Amino acid sequence: MPQYEHTQEGPVHLILYGLAAIFVGIAWYSSGRSMPYVGMLALAGLMIFLALCFQRLTVRDEGEWLAIRYGPLPLFWRRIPYASITAAEAARSDWLDGGGIHYIPGRGLIYNLWGRDCVKLQLGNKKVRIGTNDVEGLLRFIKTRVG
Repeated sequence: MPQYEHTQEGPVHLILYGLAAIFVGIAWYSSGRSMPYVGMLALAGLMIFLALCFQRLTVRDEGEWLAIRYGPLPLFWRRIPYASITAAEAARSDWLDGGGIHYIPGRGLIYNLWGRDCVKLQLGNKKVRIGTNDVEGLLRFIKTRVG
């Protein structure tokens, strides 16, 4: 039984579904021309795939590590061993950080879905930021595991 589990949902998937609908509409409009038709349907499929991957972000205790999972299609995830966490603090991401998963030199790796609140973990000389709308709860839990 996990001691901590929190799922954050954001509107990103709704935006992606909207884009998919637009691409399907463009494909329908250009159905007489095969290249735009196929391209628009491919883009619509990609938007639906990404919407299913980035609908929610779950942070969960899994025994010896902290798991970070996007979903409901759990293609993007990471486990961070508690033993590797040397420090944790509340932080705020910048608008340059955006959403999703990416590395920014000097700022480290970020896992974010929506909003600017996050918990910054120090893993030796590496930084990982986890976006959440439960900063206090996640930080309190991590500090109990890290000591």
